[in-house]
Amino acid sequence: MSGGVTVTFWGVRGSTPCAGARYARYGGNTSCVSLDADGHQPMVFDLGTGLREYGDAVTARFSAELAANRFTTPYLATALLTHLHWDHIIGLPFFTPAFRPDAHLDVYGPQQPGGLEATFTGVMHKPYFPITPSQMGGKIRFVDTTAEDFAVNGAKVRARWVRHTDPTLGYRVDLEGVSIAYLSDHGPGCCPSDPDDFVPDDVLELCDGADLVIHDSQHTASEFEVKRHFGHCTVGYAVHVAREAGARNLALFHHCPTHTDEDLDRILDGARDLAAKTGGPDVLAAREGMRLDVSPR
Repeated sequence: MSGGVTVTFWGVRGSTPCAGARYARYGGNTSCVSLDADGHQPMVFDLGTGLREYGDAVTARFSAELAANRFTTPYLATALLTHLHWDHIIGLPFFTPAFRPDAHLDVYGPQQPGGLEATFTGVMHKPYFPITPSQMGGKIRFVDTTAEDFAVNGAKVRARWVRHTDPTLGYRVDLEGVSIAYLSDHGPGCCPSDPDDFVPDDVLELCDGADLVIHDSQHTASEFEVKRHFGHCTVGYAVHVAREAGARNLALFHHCPTHTDEDLDRILDGARDLAAKTGGPDVLAAREGMRLDVSPR
């Protein structure tokens, strides 16, 4: 796939994983999205329970080497972590490629007072979990990140702070002529002084002219009125952000665990109607297993 990026959604749910027939089409795993482009190491947004599914897919590609217990192709990847809430990190200890002795995973995430590595080790530690990150087998490098720009294996990455209940980063990745913005958790209610339709400059910078914006859309308008302090936004606000930034496509993301497949169908229809009436982007609702081939304009 020359001159483009494949975006794959492995987990699209927010707050908590969920299971059952009513979630069959959109899926119940929490946030995890991979980016793949020819000639580049893979990149992953967030480490939710969808990371386990992604790891299984990666492992299947190396099945012959696993059977022979001989690794000739090292596994190298980069993860861009938005924040450390449970639903965004719980997949890491179940990510099978990171147990390979030749694996090297760089995890960029929001700067922590004691350091990102120490914070992760505090979560993945007895009695909360039986092993620490350093005991997984491969090398995991944690990189404390703030509002900055940096290069990763030919990709230009931009990180900016976004409004949520704890320090949270949004990301923009420019790779092979394609720009992908990822703001999984973002809510105007976290700053009561901001009008509900206000879009911060940092958010506009991340989404400016992006080929694809993957954005929090956890609440309907009525739900937001009683949940505005949860740190998420309405579907309408997600459309508003993408329109104001001149983005081409919007993927509704971080679906509420109370929203069934039928609920999300209705939400998507409403978002598309709103975008059509206001000159907004093309809108889709992210679902588990969805693959998007994003090409340069």
